[in-house]
Amino acid sequence: MKKSLIALLALTTVVAACSTSPTGRKQLLFHSSSQLDAMGTSSFEQMKKEQTISTDKKVNAFVQCVTDYITPNVNSKVHKGEWEVVVFDSNQINAFALPGGKIGVYTGILNVTENAGQLAAIIGHEVGHVIAQHSNERLSSSQLSQAALVVAGTTMAAKDVDNKTLLLAGLGLGLQYGVLMPYGRAHETEADIIGQELMAVSGFDPKESVKLWQNMAKQGGAAPPEFFSTHPSNQTRINGLNKHLSKTNPMYAQSNVKPNCVKPAIPKSK
Repeated sequence: MKKSLIALLALTTVVAACSTSPTGRKQLLFHSSSQLDAMGTSSFEQMKKEQTISTDKKVNAFVQCVTDYITPNVNSKVHKGEWEVVVFDSNQINAFALPGGKIGVYTGILNVTENAGQLAAIIGHEVGHVIAQHSNERLSSSQLSQAALVVAGTTMAAKDVDNKTLLLAGLGLGLQYGVLMPYGRAHETEADIIGQELMAVSGFDPKESVKLWQNMAKQGGAAPPEFFSTHPSNQTRINGLNKHLSKTNPMYAQSNVKPNCVKPAIPKSK
């Protein structure tokens, strides 16, 4: 069992050492881009079958307009060809991007974004997850965590360790709050940074990303303490985005792109 654990740790070290995120963070990536693209495409097709798609031409045109300014600035290594954009008719305050060039926007989030710049912050953030291969990293880290629990359980059983169930439960909590959740918060922060840079070079004022999260904070609702959450607090995000403006304001000033996407009135979903 020790040999299995050593082999697992050795594999982790090799993979992590060979993979680096766009911000220079070491990553754990077990899957190929083609595998993730296939998963993303399959998931997106299933969502289109199960969820209501908006038929509002003005709303769709607005979301497509913003996306058309953002995606040309994404490296073709991330996705070759057109990005598919679908607006889902739902009051959910949400959006997402998937490997394989798929973007979903819920009409609910359009009631929070006041203008094209704030929607660009959302789309830039979601595409940032794809650029940084966060889906791959989360899947890989989850698989490694499960493998570690299996190895630990087998080792304890072989040694007849007392309170094995309690110890495994504690190990599971440790992985959840010590590894997987911080991974999630690191991903969100990284996507914020990548998204702000992406919107700036695409001609959208990066200060709108700060205003966006100020608007998000006003939505209310009880939020768990940051330690117990996969997402940073709104204020943490605002502070981080404000700090990064020192880099993105000059990028925006140097951009020759002048987006012309006008937000229409957003009807309430049924």
